[in-house]
Amino acid sequence: MNLTDSHCHLDYPETDADALIKAAEEAGVSRMLTISVKLSDLSPVRIAERYPNVFASVGIHPEYAAEEERKTTFEALCLATNHPKVVGLGETGLDYHYNSNTKEEQKRLFRLHLKAAKATGLPVIIHTRDAEEDTLDILKSEAAPSLSGVLHCFSSEAFLAEEALKLGFYISASGIITFNKAEKLRQTFKNVPEDRLLIETDSPYLAPVPFRGRANEPAYVVKTAEKLAEIKGISVEKLAETTTRNFLTLFKKAV
Repeated sequence: MNLTDSHCHLDYPETDADALIKAAEEAGVSRMLTISVKLSDLSPVRIAERYPNVFASVGIHPEYAAEEERKTTFEALCLATNHPKVVGLGETGLDYHYNSNTKEEQKRLFRLHLKAAKATGLPVIIHTRDAEEDTLDILKSEAAPSLSGVLHCFSSEAFLAEEALKLGFYISASGIITFNKAEKLRQTFKNVPEDRLLIETDSPYLAPVPFRGRANEPAYVVKTAEKLAEIKGISVEKLAETTTRNFLTLFKKAV
């Protein structure tokens, strides 16, 4: 297979990047995108430098908005994307589930990432949780032909996927689609066009069935691919080919 894990975290504590990348390659995962959560910590970029099939993003997760917002500038975001292995901006977005006390900081940072994405031509990687309306409002207000990206680890209401697709965004499936109680989410993905699909692990989080309870890793994206192929009524091989092609279409610097 020729699978791509479009969103993983290979730099987290107690993560053995070497072992995880080797296991992923043996499982048929040919590319991985390791995601930044702080602009002040570019360890994902350092990891990407060591492997030809690993790429990185730069950006600030909404969890760190209070910590990072005041010291982050448009110029700094754009400058960080000059690295040859940096192929996207983020993850950024809005998370009101755990961080509702920093809504304004999150919104300002989200808009800053979108502006940097438009200026650099790189796609933006969006995290949204319990913030669908505000996420959509900001995306619509910043919409432009030069703005592209993906709603990663999608688990929101179907209307957000539908509206994001209208704006030209991609929708990424994680191991959540394998969970027993995720039938509503599976129906949402059934309706996402094949040419707008990505798959991911979001490792070390959200390990798919049958690995729930373990630390997730890029090799496990195979299980997400199998479930998504079943949902779409296509072979796993076609699903792998399609989602990898979509990844390379969106993340053009990864070609």
